Amino acid sequence: MADAAAEPVSSIAAPLLGRASATQRWSHVAFLHWRVDAAAVAPLLPAGLRPDEFEGTSWVGLIPFVLDRATVFGSPPVPYFGSFVEVNVRLYAVDALGRRGVVFVSLEASRLAAVLAARALFSLPYRWSRTSVEISAGEYHYAARRHLAGSLHSDIVVRPRDARVEGDLLADFLTARWALFTRVGGRTIRLRNHHEPWVLYTADLVSLDDTLLAAAGFPGLASRPPESVLYSPGVTTRFGVVA
Repeated sequence: MADAAAEPVSSIAAPLLGRASATQRWSHVAFLHWRVDAAAVAPLLPAGLRPDEFEGTSWVGLIPFVLDRATVFGSPPVPYFGSFVEVNVRLYAVDALGRRGVVFVSLEASRLAAVLAARALFSLPYRWSRTSVEISAGEYHYAARRHLAGSLHSDIVVRPRDARVEGDLLADFLTARWALFTRVGGRTIRLRNHHEPWVLYTADLVSLDDTLLAAAGFPGLASRPPESVLYSPGVTTRFGVVA
């Protein structure tokens, strides 16, 4: 049976089924994206997935943000371990049913317990890193340096503009992602998420010193300007059941 066509991109998430398994606040989110050939993405995806494409190419994202106010099954926000800066490299995929989602190649985080839990529960490729964000004069400086592998790092400086992004098909394609795919126990699973529509602004990339993209399988990508740079103040996200 042929794979189904990809579902329409929507800036509004479908409701979750049942009770949320976890919640998180994602704040000060920068979205840096580069066009890449789908052939470079396909080998990095879990079984059963194909690259998602927009205007004939796939995309690679470098996404730094602040994760905090994390809860699990209705718990109060988890102190310390549920609050950190994350920097991830992600790809875009479609499954055989046409459902869109993200695939993480790497995720840098400074809380070792959170790293170990995410790896154990969902086989997500979290890496223990020293991460931070500094905000000064309207610029956001995100930094990540992997423990025991200091050559793997990312230093990103982004300056958001005042121009709001609305009704932009590419922006929706890159940010309106309501699931992640990962490989657990020999099968590809899908974990749903739900949050309010992104409030997005255009942004300038002031500087980038990064080796995470090359380590993810995209050498030379960080040396050229990204095709899309966006910023969002953030959203509160709920996670649903695995499918």
